[in-house]
Amino acid sequence: MVKKAELEILEEIAPNTFMIRYDDKKFLATKSRSKPHYGEKKYAEFREWIPYRSKLAAMILNGYRIKLKPDMKMLYLGAASGTTVSHLSDILEEGVIYAVEYSARPFKKFLELSMERRNIIPLLKDASKPEEYAGIVEKVDFIYQDIAQKNQREIFVKNAEFFLKENGEGLIMVKARSIDSVAEPSEVFSRFLSEMEENFTILKHGKLDPFHKDHIFVHVRL
Repeated sequence: MVKKAELEILEEIAPNTFMIRYDDKKFLATKSRSKPHYGEKKYAEFREWIPYRSKLAAMILNGYRIKLKPDMKMLYLGAASGTTVSHLSDILEEGVIYAVEYSARPFKKFLELSMERRNIIPLLKDASKPEEYAGIVEKVDFIYQDIAQKNQREIFVKNAEFFLKENGEGLIMVKARSIDSVAEPSEVFSRFLSEMEENFTILKHGKLDPFHKDHIFVHVRL
């Protein structure tokens, strides 16, 4: 761990989220009182946010920003072992993250994170069946989804119908090869965006290269 005086804050991007320079290295980080979770380095109170491990970090480093407030209520679909959730927990320090994961193996590590963070509620559930956790999750301001399945749009839409507040926003990370392994990614994305417009207003979309090939983010409002 290095001394705080050796760090230079270049830009504040969101609550507790900064571009940092240390020596010749420039990187994204969240301010955190917690220990590292997935092998990332910690510089004083700043945890490095690695874009190759987090599509949200990749989106931010590609220049796109979303407005996140410390007291937001968020539903996170596809939490895996909690890499991105851990950084969102730093950002939404006064809010709550309802985090859904279906696979028991990564969920075990995710549980360790949730025991350390008071604003994370872990749910070992199938995100395609939001009725199974409707008694736990309240109406939320934001839905974040990172699920590499063919029916990822349907999962997002269904959860939004259950939980997203009016004028609430969402962010979905789309993997072309999970939807159609044969078609060109550009064709998959065009079709996906057209279908999303049936339910949402699309605020922005963009690629996640070079960090995640054949992926896009789609930012929407209900």
